Amino acid sequence: MSDPQNPHQPGSKDPLHGITLEEIVTTLVERYGWAELGQLIDIRCFQLEPSVSSSLKFLRRTPWARKKVEDLYVLGRPWRPT
Repeated sequence: MSDPQNPHQPGSKDPLHGITLEEIVTTLVERYGWAELGQLIDIRCFQLEPSVSSSLKFLRRTPWARKKVEDLYVLGRPWRPT
């Protein structure tokens, strides 16, 4: 049975279900670092004085950039059978 209090439960087909944008950005920064992230996704908030806070502000207002970030996150996740 699904538990609405546990967002990381199996059952959703959306690989980003229950994961915040802040978690996504933080994970990508830990995985790639700002320099490589700025090369992988060509957006200024990753290249010039990058921070999680400024990146979140930009990504929340810019759907095309957010999609690129989410796609990179999903591609880098380990495969899990459903």
